[in-house]
Amino acid sequence: MFVRIVKLSFHEENIPAFLENFELMKDKIRNAPGNRFLELYQDKNNKSIFFTYSYWETEDDLENYRNSELFNTVWTFTKQLFNAKPEAWSVNKLVSLV
Repeated sequence: MFVRIVKLSFHEENIPAFLENFELMKDKIRNAPGNRFLELYQDKNNKSIFFTYSYWETEDDLENYRNSELFNTVWTFTKQLFNAKPEAWSVNKLVSLV
């Protein structure tokens, strides 16, 4: 399993549209094959910056999602709202304390 972190930065006036769309799509994304966890964060100091944080069983699962109609729908809508290029990282979790 690995973690995918994506940084998204929006024009302030587009934040409500992003949040509304995320609310509509979050369960579909979370239930994509191989997805085990999904969270959305908002930066405390810059309200225009968000992060998605998701766990995927395999890299193939993430790639299958990224090539799906669901991703295409989500990304086509979301990318119109950006004020900066998104950034993404795939990382291995080394330690987790709960």
